[in-house]
Amino acid sequence: MPPRIPVLACLRASKAAAPLQFTLPFRPFSSTPVVQGKKHGRPIKHISQDPYLVAMRNRKKAANLSRRGELEQQRVDSLGDPVRGTVTPFVESFETGIPLEPTADIKTPKEEFHLNYALKPKDVEASLAISEKLAVPRSMKKPPGAEYTWKPINYAADPDELKKFEQEKLKDHQRATEAIARITALENGSSKDRMRVNITRCVSTFGRHNTDRIFPPRAPPLSHPKSPVPHAVRPETNIEATMKRIGPDTGSSEVQIAILTAKIKTLADFLETRGKGDKHNKRNLRLLVHRRQKLLKYLRRKERGGPRWQHCIEMLGLTEGTWKNEISL
Repeated sequence: MPPRIPVLACLRASKAAAPLQFTLPFRPFSSTPVVQGKKHGRPIKHISQDPYLVAMRNRKKAANLSRRGELEQQRVDSLGDPVRGTVTPFVESFETGIPLEPTADIKTPKEEFHLNYALKPKDVEASLAISEKLAVPRSMKKPPGAEYTWKPINYAADPDELKKFEQEKLKDHQRATEAIARITALENGSSKDRMRVNITRCVSTFGRHNTDRIFPPRAPPLSHPKSPVPHAVRPETNIEATMKRIGPDTGSSEVQIAILTAKIKTLADFLETRGKGDKHNKRNLRLLVHRRQKLLKYLRRKERGGPRWQHCIEMLGLTEGTWKNEISL
């Protein structure tokens, strides 16, 4: 039988020979973040400070900007300015509000040309003639507080006093005429006053209550292939029936296009001179230009490039850039 070795002695001998090693169980996932992990995201681009590279970069940028300007100029030359189009006498008259002379096509009576405050020259002249008869010079008026001491002058007995009275009356009438002329002049009015006159002119020039007498009626639409009535036998548009209107035409496409053109010119002039940083009015200008583009496309499609369409774009100076393709301001 082998000798018994104490257990405590065996443990001491093994501990002296080699230290005990305890292994922890394997954990595939860890709740603590990795300290030395890779950083995600776009790497930082270091701009070179080499003078040669900087000069090449600036030269390339200048060439791109120059080419961009050339392409923009070519687009403007081919299509025209989408905001202003081309300059015509009718569009230039929007700035002052003074109407042009009546043309051979559209004869507008001269007495219909309004001054400021919707006044007519004929009515102003009649009012001034009445005021000349009723006006009394200041020397003829009774001064305040002199009811008993003041006596009227007998002009029949004194011709010098009569001549003096006539000169003073004429001088007062000329002064009143000059004051009325300055008050009713469109040049001294506000932008709102000129816009009101321009809208009236657009309705008178492009309204169908006037243009129906000049332009032929629109051609009837093509008949359906299966229709028993041929296209040549279909009745034409009755001109007399189309001319019967309750009042002036203010809702047709050409009238709305002319009014929008007047508003666009006024707003564009304001932004060019004083409102360069006005973002609110820039957005309003963009909306007006796109609204006019939709109406121009509609009018061209309905009129099929007829005389009414040609008259509208020639009078307002509207090029293809105002209605064709996409407009970006």
